Amino acid sequence: MTDQIPRDNANDYSESMARARRDFVAEKTAVSLSNIGHYSLDPSATAGNIENFIGVAQVPMGLMGPLLVNGEHAQGEFYVPMATSEGTLVASYNRGASLLREAGGITVSVVDDAMQRAPVFIFDNARQARAFGLWVEENFSAIAKQAESTTSSGKLCNIQQFSAARMRYLRFNYTTGDAAGQNMVGKATFVACEWIVANFPGIRRYMLSGAMDTDKKHSQLNTLHTRGKRVIAEANIPSKLLEKVMGVTSEALFKARSITQVGGLLAGSINTGAHSANGITAMFIATGQDVANVAESSAAIVFADIDDKENYYLSITIPSLIVATHGGGTGLPTQQESLNVLGCNGVGKVNKFAEIVGATVLAGEISLMSAVIAGDWVSSHDALGRNR
Repeated sequence: MTDQIPRDNANDYSESMARARRDFVAEKTAVSLSNIGHYSLDPSATAGNIENFIGVAQVPMGLMGPLLVNGEHAQGEFYVPMATSEGTLVASYNRGASLLREAGGITVSVVDDAMQRAPVFIFDNARQARAFGLWVEENFSAIAKQAESTTSSGKLCNIQQFSAARMRYLRFNYTTGDAAGQNMVGKATFVACEWIVANFPGIRRYMLSGAMDTDKKHSQLNTLHTRGKRVIAEANIPSKLLEKVMGVTSEALFKARSITQVGGLLAGSINTGAHSANGITAMFIATGQDVANVAESSAAIVFADIDDKENYYLSITIPSLIVATHGGGTGLPTQQESLNVLGCNGVGKVNKFAEIVGATVLAGEISLMSAVIAGDWVSSHDALGRNR
């Protein structure tokens, strides 16, 4: 029989149990976990965030900035903690931040907010499913009352409906306050679905998720309709400033975009930009976000234009940025420090945080785009990105 990993049902989140599990690993694999076992947090603080705690994964953190943000919630200069093991990344974002600061900053807007759970109801035939859809529309207020009874901050905004065969897929769209909200909306939708089953006859069965919520997966539905926060960051960059700082012209950048758009289409990419996932992931790790949400959050729509003076307009739309400033990993000690650096810790700060993420991403986009055109993409990685 395989030996079980040590656990203590009464007090599992303690240093003594973490040490017991590290000793267990050492006995089974002959590998010492001296670095994993070196940390400053209290193991009890990880309850609800991890099971079978043994220590921490220490990811290097760097500081980028100042980043000048002209948001509705984030206003002024920010120094952004970024956790990554990719050399040149922080330097590249820092370069983009410097350019955009000289250009007057980055305007950022949160234009939509929605978190979903998407149950599916199965009937005997398509006509019953259609009748059910009409009933759902007529009884939206009662369904919303049931859903919202489970949460103080979640609000059911609307229910989208999709038909296929004898199934009716419902996409419940919520706002979730300062939480990312996947668990919140799951519980709320479950209660609503149980009420629906009790009040509408003829439902053969239902599943709480029919996969149209696309949790931890990208979908075109999210790009069109939003999941999490829909964030747009934009900046106008004088052509002379672009040439001075980046060594490229606005015309060269604009023409390059027409080429990369075709390449992205051929590849079937979910992102018309350069690398928004880099900045998002580095900020997610630093601030305690659910990093798996990068699967959805990395989708992006980049748009560029040139005015009659050849000044460069650049924007990025992130249609499914899933972030939180309360709950989950944001409550861990080091992640709290990073959120405090940004002034984004706690209730009422999630839109501010989303704006800073959007601004950071735009800084990374203009830096990498320029580096590729100017020819210093490879040389910068050679100088800063090789672990010697």
